[in-house]
Amino acid sequence: MRARLPIGLGAAAVVCVMAAACGSATPADSSTPTIAPSAIPAVAAGATRVLDWPEFGLDPQRSGVATGSTGITAGNVAQLHRLRVALPGTVDSSPVYLHGVAVAGASHDTIVVTTTYGRTLALDASTGKTLWAFTPPGYSSWAGSAQITTTSPLADPGRQFVYAASPNGLIHKLSLQNGSEASGWPVRVTLEPRREKLAAALNIDGRYVIATTGGYFGDAPPYQGHVALIDRSSGRLAGVFNTLCANRRALIVPSSCSASDSAILSRGGAVVEPGGGRILLDTGNGPWNGSTNFGDSVLELSVPGLRLRQSFTPVNQAHLNETDTDLGSSAPAVLGGDRVMLAGKDGILRVLALSRLNGHAPGNTRALGGELQRLQIPGGGELFSAPAVWRHGGHTTAFVADEGGTAAYVLRGGRLLRAWQNSNPGTSPVMAGGLLYVYDLHQGGVNVYRPSSPRPLAKLPGSSGHWNSPIVADGHVVEPEGNGNDHSQSGTLDIFSVR
Repeated sequence: MRARLPIGLGAAAVVCVMAAACGSATPADSSTPTIAPSAIPAVAAGATRVLDWPEFGLDPQRSGVATGSTGITAGNVAQLHRLRVALPGTVDSSPVYLHGVAVAGASHDTIVVTTTYGRTLALDASTGKTLWAFTPPGYSSWAGSAQITTTSPLADPGRQFVYAASPNGLIHKLSLQNGSEASGWPVRVTLEPRREKLAAALNIDGRYVIATTGGYFGDAPPYQGHVALIDRSSGRLAGVFNTLCANRRALIVPSSCSASDSAILSRGGAVVEPGGGRILLDTGNGPWNGSTNFGDSVLELSVPGLRLRQSFTPVNQAHLNETDTDLGSSAPAVLGGDRVMLAGKDGILRVLALSRLNGHAPGNTRALGGELQRLQIPGGGELFSAPAVWRHGGHTTAFVADEGGTAAYVLRGGRLLRAWQNSNPGTSPVMAGGLLYVYDLHQGGVNVYRPSSPRPLAKLPGSSGHWNSPIVADGHVVEPEGNGNDHSQSGTLDIFSVR
């Protein structure tokens, strides 16, 4: 992403930014309070077996945490059997996994991945064999180009279909049995796929699939980040919210809007609040005016209406926009206790009140500021990963990894305190079966931790990558590798399994 000048930022908004007078002032303190690692509760895998991992972050809240047993323990994690699978493309995202589903006429433990050029593959988890492959029509016209997708697929709750994106701006509903397209699909979610990238993972809220758009590396205008709701049954486009030109409620030709950018680029994309019916998302660089343009902001939208309920925008929004410091490089994380956290490319982790994102009652979207706390992210650089949030026995622990380190934070009295930190880089952490897994994007491999310790108890081998992140279920750790920006039409996937 490159720096761009603000477009259409009104004089009143500039005054608010300079004087911090249109909302609660941003706390000046960005120091990080600490607490002993013993504040993290003792953990033991639950009796329920973790059999499926149906979407990025495991659930619509993107918690990244499975509390049941995976079959992988501190005692056997270093002895897992490694199967390295060659793929016809790079999976610069995370897989999904379903135990014992009907595929190709038999029951298979099945991994589903989507490559950067939109090929979706179903693989047998035990052998790595390709059970079926879906290649979107028109594949050869963009394969090898800069037109890619890093969208993670999504398994339908009925376990008969999987949803996947392709770089031509379409969302597909594919049969798990054979990879064929369902009737009424695919669904178009952008009118300009060469400018509006499908980057974030798909999500689900009740009857709707949720897709979001961002921009490509370099931020070539025009494009607008937007949210699209798709009816899972019919394939009907049920709603659109544009984060720029928000007064327009349908897919728009990007050049027809006077503002550009405001990408929804984070790995988590739209995050569904507990109970459903509302989603949270944040945006990257773009103009802001509090009414139709919402660059560098957190937005709460209703589902299915996609009506803007409340928002948060930092007092230095204009500076973030000018310096290419996307607020929305990492999605909001719901902590519970009326708290939400987020961090962006400025290296600041912000804590907000879910009930009053900008310090004001819902409905006031013109106020700037209002965060309750600011802390440094582990490496002090930029955050592109999604945190994992573990809620247990009235306690909340959040695990955050970036290119400079990995850390654990404990929520106490509505504030985050850092319990431990190390210098091991990572993508989006996941916690499963009582262990924490973090992929090392630089050196490759997956560091495995006890949640209360900064020292890895094992490292699973592997190659370097980008936004790839692991899943853990049913006795397997599955980790794709490679960087989508290399524009390769081949890649690898590691499957680590209990013998």
